[in-house]
Amino acid sequence: MVNESHEHNPQIRVQNIGEAELSYLLYDGEGPPLLFLHATGFQPWLWHPLARELADRYRILAPSFCDHRVADPEKGGLDWTILAEDTVRLCQKLHLEKPFLVGHSMGATVLMMANALHGLPATGMVLIEHILLPAEFYKGPMRVDEHPLAARAIRRTNFWRDREEAMNYLRSRTLFQGWDEEMLELYVRHGLTGTRDGGLRLACSPQREAALFMGGRQFDPWPLLPRISCPVLIVEGEASENRGVIDIDRIQSLIPDSIRRSVKDAGHLVPMERPREVTRLIGEFFLSLHSEESKKNRRSGRSSLASQEERASR
Repeated sequence: MVNESHEHNPQIRVQNIGEAELSYLLYDGEGPPLLFLHATGFQPWLWHPLARELADRYRILAPSFCDHRVADPEKGGLDWTILAEDTVRLCQKLHLEKPFLVGHSMGATVLMMANALHGLPATGMVLIEHILLPAEFYKGPMRVDEHPLAARAIRRTNFWRDREEAMNYLRSRTLFQGWDEEMLELYVRHGLTGTRDGGLRLACSPQREAALFMGGRQFDPWPLLPRISCPVLIVEGEASENRGVIDIDRIQSLIPDSIRRSVKDAGHLVPMERPREVTRLIGEFFLSLHSEESKKNRRSGRSSLASQEERASR
C-alpha cells in the first residue's frame, strides 16, 4: 500500500558547487548528516520511503546526478570521478562533517570514489549493488552501441500519452515487476516529466542516462578499494543479475573494514524492491557505528581522566 503520510516530506534545494548547480532533497532533521546517492537514470525521490523512516535520526540529503552537467555519450559521457568530486564539493559547501553515506549502483561507486579518491571523510558507508566490473572493461575505447547498458538506455521508450499509459507500460516490463508499489508511484510522479503536447517523458533522458553509463568506464575503481577509510556495509540482491559479473567476494576482501548482507528475492534494484529491508539494514549498521563511537569516546574520556589524575599526583 502506498504511504500517503506527509510527515518528513523533503525540501527541494539547489546548491552552487562552483562549476555547476546541484539540486537535492533535504530532510532537515537534527541528527548527523546522511547522504543518499541514486543509481544511473533514476531520481533521488526513490530514496523517499527510506529517508522518511530515518529522518528522525539524521539530517538527510539526496542529490540529483542526472542533468547538472552537459555530457555527450559518444564522447565518453560523464566521468564518475567528476561526480565523486561534485559530491565532495556539495558536502564542503553544506558543511557536512563526516557524513554517513548510502549509495546504490552508480551512486555506491561514486561515493566510494568520493571517499577513497577525493578524500571525503565518512563515518560509515553502505554500498548497495555497487558497480565494479572486470578490469578489462575500463580499458580502450568503446562506442555507445558497444556498451551493454548505454546501448539499451539510449533506445528506451521515452513518450507516453498519459499517466495511465505510462504505468501500464512500466508494469509490463520485467525491470519493474518486482518493485514495491510506493516506489513505482514515486517513479511515475518524479521520474517522468510533462511535455508541451500533454504527454510524459523521462526526467532523465535516454541520452543523459547513456552518458552516465559511458562515464562509468572512464576510471578503473578497483585500486581504490583498499583506500576506503570508513566501515562499509555491502548489500547485494540475492537474485541480482550482476552476481555473475561482479566479484563481490574479491571486493569485500579488498575493503579494509567491511561486512556483507544479502537481501532475499531481490535483484539489482534492491531499494526499489525491498525498501523496508534495506532501511532496516542501513539503520542497524549505522546504529552499530554510533555505539562503537560512543565506546571509543568513553574509553578516550577515561584515558584522559587517568592522565590528568596521574599528572595531578606528581
